[in-house]
Amino acid sequence: MTLNSSQRRRIAAGALLAAATMVVTTACGGGNGDGGSKGKAGAPGFNAGVNKVANASDKKGGTLKFIGSQEADSWDPQRGYYGFVWDFARYYTRQLVTFKSAPGAASTELVPDLATDAGKVSADGLTYTFTLKDGVTWEDGKPITSKDIKYGIERIWAQDVISGGPIYLQQVLDPKGEYKGPYKDTSADKLGLKAIETPDDKTIVFKLPVANGDFLQMLAMPAASPVRQDKDTKAQYGLKPFSSGPYKWQEYKPNKSILLVRNDKWDEKSDGIRKALPDKISVTFTTNADDMDNRLIEGEYDLDINATGVGASARAKVLQQHKENADNPQTGFIRYAVFPQTVIDNVECRKAIIYAADSKSLQTARGGPQAGGDIATNMLPPAIKGADPAADPYGKLAGKPDLAKAKEALAKCGKPNGFKTTIAVRNNKKIEIATAESLQQSLKAVGIDAQIDQFDGAQTSGIIGSPKVVKDKGYGIIIMGWGADFPSGQGFLQPLVDGRFILQSGNNNFSELNDPAVNGLFDQALKETDPAKAGELYKQINTKVSEAAVYLPFTHEKNIIWRSSRLTNVYTADAYNGRYDYASLGVVK
Repeated sequence: MTLNSSQRRRIAAGALLAAATMVVTTACGGGNGDGGSKGKAGAPGFNAGVNKVANASDKKGGTLKFIGSQEADSWDPQRGYYGFVWDFARYYTRQLVTFKSAPGAASTELVPDLATDAGKVSADGLTYTFTLKDGVTWEDGKPITSKDIKYGIERIWAQDVISGGPIYLQQVLDPKGEYKGPYKDTSADKLGLKAIETPDDKTIVFKLPVANGDFLQMLAMPAASPVRQDKDTKAQYGLKPFSSGPYKWQEYKPNKSILLVRNDKWDEKSDGIRKALPDKISVTFTTNADDMDNRLIEGEYDLDINATGVGASARAKVLQQHKENADNPQTGFIRYAVFPQTVIDNVECRKAIIYAADSKSLQTARGGPQAGGDIATNMLPPAIKGADPAADPYGKLAGKPDLAKAKEALAKCGKPNGFKTTIAVRNNKKIEIATAESLQQSLKAVGIDAQIDQFDGAQTSGIIGSPKVVKDKGYGIIIMGWGADFPSGQGFLQPLVDGRFILQSGNNNFSELNDPAVNGLFDQALKETDPAKAGELYKQINTKVSEAAVYLPFTHEKNIIWRSSRLTNVYTADAYNGRYDYASLGVVK
């Protein structure tokens, strides 16, 4: 498989949080305020929306007001890869199967959406057959057909026209790359992908060349959404996607605002997932993240669409004065440093960096245990099968550097007095810069001179995503982070460490690890339909990655996120990386 340039920013469906008991919290009070600490629908308390429902309600009406400091990579369902885009896309897209509307770990259960059930799977795991529900329609009232779903998926192949989103389905259904996409399709109906059959308008059949135990997870991605051919505007589709969900696009001003209104052709009886409570959904974009936090606190808006957490300047105010409006979920992300082997080619030199790093200082630089997250010791999030949170091969839970082992590793790599290298960090990520400075300081203790190069964060895919640029600039250390596309070792770890994922542009396997043993274990795990058995294989992969010393994990990330007192049905969902399930939110009018 290969990935492309937008994939580093995914926060996809399925990065997991620790499972928690589901509790429903009902709020007291009414009010008619505009949001934030005003209009007390109820601010039921700190962490009231983490893995449980805060302010449960079925009341419809009002306008749900998002604000964000980061625009989408694309609102086109086949192109979008930012995690918040996947969450927001539930308003205007549907898939054959999707994630359950439920708090916490329960959200990772796949349930039927456009399909009548979760599919009929052949005994050999190669054929998946789905029947569409009655009453599923487009925003103009026309029925959604199996051909619409096939065509939408085929668009993934058109990477020269709509490059961006996840290409798992392309890799699984057409590993040899024989299909050229609908825009180069010579068949009259532009439905020439042989791996998908549509015998009638209500039936769709997928035929996999090789079994893949995560195939249903891939079908739950927005990339598997239907697109109707006569409404496909190709590269412009993200400017006004044609809706199959409960809301449709009324107005979009890129980098400024979005307004969604109700899709009156959506049939609630055909959709047991989306609550569709607000009458309208608005999004405002700003370039000033600190101003955004203040406007949330003041009640102008209900929540941050990006869900990256309140910034350092507002954090104290939120926790000291408005803690009842804050949640502190895990995000399913691991934040880390990665070591390109083309620059630091000696495993012992890489081990020296890991041993010399001060894990407590790095955690503090990222905001401490509450705003930054727990110290991470290996490269699998705790709730993904195969993860072993107790695995700490480099003793990072001690919270301090092991200078003796660092110096021992330096001697073994032939650099007893240390060496020089460069840390690459995005210039638009203050927390990453602080992390780089922390690492730089701790490495000095063993003679490792690490200079920091702040590169243009908007050009990430062409800078650290280019192995040639990385080597030419001597980037021995790259500060980054990653969350799973779906809850398995494939969905999290494969893009980072499978050698077949190394690309010359848009690369995410920054270490350029290409170990035949690791690649072979992935091949075994992908075919395994028993998640527990697949997990054992991912555990072996994770161990080999630790032994290769190509990653220094920092933290299992946590954020402090704001919810206005107007919000109802607020809960964090594992399937959306600890963000709220946007499709379930309502507001007090």
